[in-house]
Amino acid sequence: MANFPSSPGVSLNEIDNTFISPTPVAVGAAIIGPTWKGPVEIPTIVTSYTDFVNRFGDSFESGSDTYSFLTSISAYNYFVEGGESLLVARVVSGSYTPATSTVHAIDESGVISTDTDALLTSLAGVTGSAGTYTISGSGGTGASFTASITLTSGTAVSTITATNGGSGYSVGDVITIPSGSLGFLGGTAVGTNATITLDANDIVNDTTLTLETLSEGAIMNSSGTHNSDGTLTNGTLDNIRFEVASSNTNQGTFNLIIRQGDDKSNDKTILETFNGVNLDPNSPRYISKVVGDQVVAYDATLNQTVISSGDYANNSRYVRIKSISKPTLNYFDSTGTAKTAFTGSIPTNQSGSFGGAVGTIKGGANFYKDIAAQTQGLVSANYTNMVNLLANTNDYKFNVLSTPGLLNEHHASTISSIINNTIKRGDNIYILDTVAYNGTLNDAIAQATTRNTSYASTYWPWTQIQDPATGKNVFVPASTMIPGVYAHTDKVSNSWNAPAGISRGGLSTVLRAKIKLSEANKTALYDQNINPIATFPRKGVVVFGQKTLQKETTALDRINVRRSLLELKEFIGQVADNLVFENNTATTRNKFLSEVNPYLEIIQQKGGLFAFKVIMDDTNNTDDVIDRNQLVGQIYIQPSRTAEFVSLDFTLLPTGAEFPA
Repeated sequence: MANFPSSPGVSLNEIDNTFISPTPVAVGAAIIGPTWKGPVEIPTIVTSYTDFVNRFGDSFESGSDTYSFLTSISAYNYFVEGGESLLVARVVSGSYTPATSTVHAIDESGVISTDTDALLTSLAGVTGSAGTYTISGSGGTGASFTASITLTSGTAVSTITATNGGSGYSVGDVITIPSGSLGFLGGTAVGTNATITLDANDIVNDTTLTLETLSEGAIMNSSGTHNSDGTLTNGTLDNIRFEVASSNTNQGTFNLIIRQGDDKSNDKTILETFNGVNLDPNSPRYISKVVGDQVVAYDATLNQTVISSGDYANNSRYVRIKSISKPTLNYFDSTGTAKTAFTGSIPTNQSGSFGGAVGTIKGGANFYKDIAAQTQGLVSANYTNMVNLLANTNDYKFNVLSTPGLLNEHHASTISSIINNTIKRGDNIYILDTVAYNGTLNDAIAQATTRNTSYASTYWPWTQIQDPATGKNVFVPASTMIPGVYAHTDKVSNSWNAPAGISRGGLSTVLRAKIKLSEANKTALYDQNINPIATFPRKGVVVFGQKTLQKETTALDRINVRRSLLELKEFIGQVADNLVFENNTATTRNKFLSEVNPYLEIIQQKGGLFAFKVIMDDTNNTDDVIDRNQLVGQIYIQPSRTAEFVSLDFTLLPTGAEFPA
């Protein structure tokens, strides 16, 4: 008799006779690991390698060299081999925050900030006796201003206080304080013409809304200063910029454009466009509704991601609306025209950068073949939150999980947690790396023998690839390759076919294996449930094994059987969900059988099963079972087995001998 929990499992209270079979959820792979940018500890789905690079980056500078994280290499291989969706969980070491940017209104007052960073920089070399002085300047499109400065020594400007901030200034205005007329009252002053180029931080009282990046870390910071060719001074392909265009005061609308950080004003790389948005909360084109304003964060106490603020789902893949500064109630009149009193709140046509983000790559990073106790700047503890989060089957679905950079010899405790969570989820296989680049065959065997589960598999040796981001030939562990092999297998065949061999196990991006395995090497590895990565003349480098890490000799010591069973459980489990709270009658049981039997028949016809039998009737749903509010079914399957050992006898016969029947 089946074991039942003391409380109901799924709360579906009704189902009618128009029952429609659930479709198995299309799931891909999941990767936990560091990336150059992107949301921190917020699992995010990407659908292509380009999508991954735009959101998480590929290469970065460390010292005088350029590197890629193993996470990005894994993503590349996965999509090259035919993967369609990838769940990426970024982990970091230290504190990370997003970048922000303010958007200016048409009627900006343009008052110069009390504490202006450009002013501080421009006057850093001013000399004079300690004390407080008054300076003045003018230029650009704005009025003149005066400010008081305090010198704590002969060359240190300590504070600036605007006594008359003027008005009408815009971002990019150049203010000049003439040499010889700095306006000091008392003391002496010496200097050249001080010029101030005003940016968004230098002007106050002109903000209509504030944007915030979904990506966290200092890489999202860039300068608002434009070069002569229209590029941002500190803009890179890794960060972004925004543009407001087509501002229409009559309609109260504007377009918000998200651009790549290193593009030019006359050669734009547009990532997203939101046309015809406005600032009216009652409008379907309200910018917060269209772009999104939710802040999502991981809650360690609840072990789930939660919405900490915001009312509207994030539709942008790069930014959210952090705040709207201008009141916008009753924005439109009865004719749909923006009221004159509010048209000044509409953003002016402009482009801007982002800043204020915190978080950089930590020191001590070891990359590629040198990963050991530290994996690319991280330690095991940095993975804890995401390992725990991905134990939850209600939020995320995937069929294979990898953590490239974690090694059993150095991170055994974290890997134990991952395997335990994988077993509890019961819907995926974990790809485990045993040893570092310099580990031997015997080292790999020693690490593999510490594991015993059909929910994990391991491969050896390491392989060399050309990093798509840097062009360098680098050695990488098998976990960067194998999810792509599983994806390729699913694309060209089915889950019950082995992800191995010449037809499905070829590693198209691999240049060479670290070691060309002999037959004895392959036998030694396979005997210990390690899948060899073998090299064949004219065939290249091939995955040549499909064992799980289960030590007992059963059908589940093979990956194709484990993956086939995962798929069967996924579909049949969804059908069974619809039975909870239904009456335990023949009608309910027949609904189940009418869905499950045809499904298994199709699997059998495709070669995934030798035979099956499903029993859910009065024989296993007795009066006693019914009185206990239980519904019992037994599903018997004979899984297909693979031909891994092929024996061919060549017999020579004398002339005139008859061939056997």
